[in-house]
Amino acid sequence: MASLKDLKGISALDRKMIEEAEEWLGAEPDAMGPVKNFFWGRVKEDFYFPYPQQDPRESAECDQLLAKLDEYLRNEHPSVQIDQEQEIPRWVVDRLFEMGVLGMTIPKEFGGLSMGITSYNRVLERIGMYCGSTAVMVSAHQSIGCKAVMLFGTEEQKKKWLPHLAKDWLSAFCLSEPNVGCDAGGQETYFVRDGEYFIVTGEKKWATSGALSGLFTVMCREKREDGKGKISALVLHPDMEGVEIFQKNRSKCGIRGTWQARIRFHGVRVHKSHLLGQDGRGLQMALSCLNYGRCTLSAGMLGGARRVRDQATKWAKTRFQFGAPLADKELVKIRIAHMAALDYAMDAVLYMTTAMMDRKDEDHQVETAMCKLFCSEMGWRVVNDGLQIMGGEGYMTENEVERVFRDSRINLIVEGANEVMQSYIFGYGGKQLAEMMMGIKDSLLKDSDEGLGAYLAKAIKNSVRMDIMKRAVPIGMEVYLGMRPAMGRITRIKNAELAERGERLVALARELSHHFKVMSKKWDVKILDRQAVQARIADMATYLHAYACTLGKLDGDMTAHGGNGANDLEFQRDKAAAIHFMDIAEHEIHNRIRDLYENSDESMLACADAVIRHNDTLPNRDFVIPEKSPTAKGTGRKVSQEGIKQFAGNTLQETR
Repeated sequence: MASLKDLKGISALDRKMIEEAEEWLGAEPDAMGPVKNFFWGRVKEDFYFPYPQQDPRESAECDQLLAKLDEYLRNEHPSVQIDQEQEIPRWVVDRLFEMGVLGMTIPKEFGGLSMGITSYNRVLERIGMYCGSTAVMVSAHQSIGCKAVMLFGTEEQKKKWLPHLAKDWLSAFCLSEPNVGCDAGGQETYFVRDGEYFIVTGEKKWATSGALSGLFTVMCREKREDGKGKISALVLHPDMEGVEIFQKNRSKCGIRGTWQARIRFHGVRVHKSHLLGQDGRGLQMALSCLNYGRCTLSAGMLGGARRVRDQATKWAKTRFQFGAPLADKELVKIRIAHMAALDYAMDAVLYMTTAMMDRKDEDHQVETAMCKLFCSEMGWRVVNDGLQIMGGEGYMTENEVERVFRDSRINLIVEGANEVMQSYIFGYGGKQLAEMMMGIKDSLLKDSDEGLGAYLAKAIKNSVRMDIMKRAVPIGMEVYLGMRPAMGRITRIKNAELAERGERLVALARELSHHFKVMSKKWDVKILDRQAVQARIADMATYLHAYACTLGKLDGDMTAHGGNGANDLEFQRDKAAAIHFMDIAEHEIHNRIRDLYENSDESMLACADAVIRHNDTLPNRDFVIPEKSPTAKGTGRKVSQEGIKQFAGNTLQETR
């Protein structure tokens, strides 16, 4: 099959990025996941119908844990104190260890509860209802901190470290650096080999709980003269010689109770027994761990959004203006319905994704990225709706909605900024279809650098090859004549009143595939730079996946009620919310289609360029500049720390 890196006219930088991405992500799984099928215009209905159900025994065990956790969160957990004092007390961490929350996914043989990803996310959702900071701390520990040991550690490493991680050690995942955020492959922390030791030098930033942890999973690149050193994952401890936690935390807008450490490694000697997994495969391990973090981030966001939905709706019903409750006003009803619809869809997407991971589906990377993108964006919209409904009181600290508002905003940035997720969903979701189209083009169409004789010989030869023509003819009819292929059918929906929704799902999948093909043909290699186009197609795919998850969940909910839900007001709320979301999703997909052809991109690009040119005339000394900027390092204004709480680090002498 053709590869995107072989595109004609591609820049050297883009080719290098594609080559690196293909290496990081590995070979395409044999069986495509549901979202990749959407790009081909297919609905993988056995994935969505029936909606997955948790194992009854584990569900019951998780219910028991949630009951204990609820009691603690309602009566003891110091959510306000954590936010205001910018620290999670150690006794809180100890209580969570004691209940098993911080070791719930670790196998029982190592002291954990052996629960699956769905149970874990149910717990994170519940914590997120009360305290965003605590949800992030728990997530960082299990989803990415100790997950690398669980997934890639040897039996000896697991026996050595997992009992501590289940009972008394927090863990930290050291990936980000001053110059490394979403570009995880740009690691500057490095190691050199010295016999049986790795000598680690560099700096890490944003290591959640790093100053509190007993174990760091550190991503670092081998330093080689040829510049081709690969990234490996090493386990370090804070008491190792040369480890300096020079900043325990920085004061933040939200999730204020979490601590993100800055750590320097001054030639730390790490024995080879601390190497996790295969040497040189650290980045692949990091990406695998991030799949879990993207789910638990979504769970915490869902919990906060649900809390705000209920609070804001109660406020709307009991707050009177102009002689009537706010809930009577249509513009308020828009927000109430919006909150409920998005909450239901977030739940449907999240627990469809966790089911994939519990089943150990081979192809789930696009779905986990989509889960993070969808839940962080929609959760933020729910919280924003709730704050608007509550008005000035929503902005007041004691009502706690403003805390959820502040805690929620970071979710659009961390675990892969949402803009990066959009480009990833477009690129990796449609990669196999794009490569098939590229192969047809290379076989039948003339390249700019190809002689006429060579082109004619190639075209005549390939035009009689049935394996090529049976793919080329339908693609040609679609992208040149607009003739869509015949639609498939959904046969697994159990409730007849939802059958029409299934037909719409199939039609929307066909439209996604069609417009992906048309845009790929229109922009050709230039589409690699047209991120606005990529984002619109990624959004179409995301809303389509959320539509399918919502339809599957609603079909399951209606089947479970067996037509006896007329007096169940929670069920009636959820059914109405699901139907409303599917209408929202369909509307949004059609909007994105229109925007592919009618948009303001040209004036946007011109405006952005003009703004940037003018900004270049403003002196750097008046602005904050990235600390490791390759073009302007040290030229920005010094940021005032007056009035900002400081968290001093440990000197090397103290850590020794």
